[in-house]
Amino acid sequence: MTTLENRPATALLVIDVQNGVVGEAHDRDAVIARIGELVDRARAESTPVLWIRHSDTNLAHGSEDWQLVPELEPAPDERIVEKNYWDSFEATTLESALAELHVGRLILTGAETDACIRSTLHGALTRGYDTTLVSDAHTTSDKSSWGAPAPESVIAHTNLYWTYQTAPGRTAGTVPAKDVDFTAG
Repeated sequence: MTTLENRPATALLVIDVQNGVVGEAHDRDAVIARIGELVDRARAESTPVLWIRHSDTNLAHGSEDWQLVPELEPAPDERIVEKNYWDSFEATTLESALAELHVGRLILTGAETDACIRSTLHGALTRGYDTTLVSDAHTTSDKSSWGAPAPESVIAHTNLYWTYQTAPGRTAGTVPAKDVDFTAG
């Protein structure tokens, strides 16, 4: 139901699953395992997988922290989109890559829930994409020392509000990894 014309395809986005981003993330290993399973399923169903990789003053381009986690490896033909802002569309090649692939529906996974995941969800929806968050395949680190809720609460709240998100001519929502359907649209 995307508002983007001639964009029937679906893509899986793997956002910022980098050593320095998820090193101390909540439920790290289980989330990465679910993302790995989704990547395998997407590849088996010929669904494009796009990898998003962040860098900024705290996450230096080329550093060990900047590298994607060793458990997940992009295939040689899969795109890696470099970004410097929380929204994966902001000043990146993501939109042009999705247009080239005729993608109008996005399935999001990765980190961090309260930053790049939320920003990219909203950025995608406002740009016309149908946008689904995989409810058990995103995570965040503990920022409670700065006044944020515990990671479990951040994740649960994001799942709650994205389940009921709406916009004219677009769909949004959440789904657990086991129920992701790359062919639905």
